[in-house]
Amino acid sequence: MPPLVGCPAAVLIHTKGWLYTPCRITVAFLTFPFSGAADTLQLNAVAFLPHAMDDRMVRREDVLKKQDILRAWGRILVGKAPSMSIEITRRCPLSCPGCYAYQNSHLAREGSLTNAREFEGEQLIRGVLSLVDRHRPLHLSIVGGEPLVRQREITALLPELERRKIHTQIVTSAVSPIPIEWSHFRHLTLVVSVDGLPSEHDRRRAPATYNRILNHMRGHLITVHCTITRQMTQRPGYLREFLDFWSERDEVRKIWMSLYTPQIGESRPELIPQDLRKRVIDELTILNDEFAKLELPPGLLQAYRTPPAGPRHCVFALTTQTISSDLTTRVIPCQLGGRPDCHQCGCIAAAGMLAISRHRLPGGIQAGTIFTLSHAFGLQLRKWLDNTALSRPIMEGNPIPRIGQNAEIRIDGA
Repeated sequence: MPPLVGCPAAVLIHTKGWLYTPCRITVAFLTFPFSGAADTLQLNAVAFLPHAMDDRMVRREDVLKKQDILRAWGRILVGKAPSMSIEITRRCPLSCPGCYAYQNSHLAREGSLTNAREFEGEQLIRGVLSLVDRHRPLHLSIVGGEPLVRQREITALLPELERRKIHTQIVTSAVSPIPIEWSHFRHLTLVVSVDGLPSEHDRRRAPATYNRILNHMRGHLITVHCTITRQMTQRPGYLREFLDFWSERDEVRKIWMSLYTPQIGESRPELIPQDLRKRVIDELTILNDEFAKLELPPGLLQAYRTPPAGPRHCVFALTTQTISSDLTTRVIPCQLGGRPDCHQCGCIAAAGMLAISRHRLPGGIQAGTIFTLSHAFGLQLRKWLDNTALSRPIMEGNPIPRIGQNAEIRIDGA
């Protein structure tokens, strides 16, 4: 199934050897969209360092300046979501059990992603750039379906997104070769979904088998994302074995682990019961101290234990707009669509942002209070601007104007 990532934020006051200055943690909400990943943060008066590279060395070019922080805050204060996720295609050669995108309630009345319209070629390129230029997100996640179905269009889009200084994340199964030219883009993060060891993964995610992933990720630095399901908890040491395997790969920059998030009333075999969920989180707490590439800071793990109460309390859902393949339909209430069971949420993005919101600043106020006030102000300002300019933003739940007509859909090799 597509991993539960849009632009995750594994960000807390301390993690993996870094120490953070609490006087500037208030800007974590504002800088989050720039990370494009569950990255370590270091916050000070002038900079936010989103990428911990190679034994925690931070590259100079990854430093985001104060003006970038202000840009992100500015988006929230005018009622705009600083992050965007686009389901670039409805097509996927996989049939993963439990995939949220293909559940009947994903797009509400429209049903699953399979029923959505989609674009290709120049129409898709122009449509995505039109969305980006209109809403000016600071971070863009490209998901699916399987994004590699549209690799030619994405290859054309990446230079344009780079020119606009948009941090882009592509979430893929690596079912087909990842274009080597993608490795040259500075603001691109590649996330490859790997759900368990070969015996489970190859059965669940064929044809995106281990062999294909290992071949297709060559020449790239990737983030491995694993969504833990109940099947992965049946044998002691399973998660450790998974981390051993992927930590040894030079191409793997970091490893994320989410927990399977069900829909309300769901009873699929992937679902992790509450007592077992607690044991899994306890195990991840131990493993996080042992594996340098595993990015699950303490605050994020605590957020797994006590997830957001619902979409209205989820900072990630409030700051990210997810658009389906017709470039019109908004996926609500969050990227999962349908009716996610927030009390069992295991989304790494939601957990990371919740961890930030729970941090207490000097004086005892929670950072989330600052976000709530900024977000509320932005919505009120947007309503006033709407009444003045007769335009309504996507954050208010209104559809994006349609871009052209649907093109004939062709997939090479399909």
